[in-house]
Amino acid sequence: MRELIETLPILQRLALSYAPRRARDATLALLGFDNRIADTVRRTSEPVLAQIKLAWWREALSQEPGQWPAGEPLFALLAHWEGKAPELVGLVDGWEHFAGGTPLDDQAIEALAAARGDAFSVLAGLLGHEGASSQARRMGREWAIADLATRLESPEDREAARRVFAGLKWEKSALPRDLRPLTVLHGLAARSARKGGDLGEISAHSFIPAMRLGLLGF
Repeated sequence: MRELIETLPILQRLALSYAPRRARDATLALLGFDNRIADTVRRTSEPVLAQIKLAWWREALSQEPGQWPAGEPLFALLAHWEGKAPELVGLVDGWEHFAGGTPLDDQAIEALAAARGDAFSVLAGLLGHEGASSQARRMGREWAIADLATRLESPEDREAARRVFAGLKWEKSALPRDLRPLTVLHGLAARSARKGGDLGEISAHSFIPAMRLGLLGF
């Protein structure tokens, strides 16, 4: 599990550290899967080859956990999704928009952001917080757009994400403690939006609001 955590961007690792024990594995499964699919797209230069790899993930998610490849930490964690793993196919579909080269359009940004928001909504229900599903979906989508505006490699693609980013309202919502990592991710993204900073930068000034969000939820 440590190796999987180390593959996450530093901001996601920081957010994950505030997950309660009962929610940690399921949350890591979501973040780890999202990043694995993103890396598959980024590191595959041929769109057709990327689509073949993504099709493999779709097929794997459609299978029973007992049929998943053994020895893969990510699949071991996905078992904590208790039959909900097939709902992560939306992330595969969202990232596939990025396999066709650049420049991206606003619709591709929105599609992936919506898929990431949907995944957090499913996570909320999985952890027993169906009432927070809609808030988790919105906050996950908003964080996803901010994340893309920072992490996309092409200047044109980052600009497309920033166009969508500029229209966000960043309304605050209280989430259950089990979803504290999302509270941290969304809160720091909103802070970055207000200050015009780079969400990818973690400075000494970032740790204080991150600790407040992680410990107190606001």
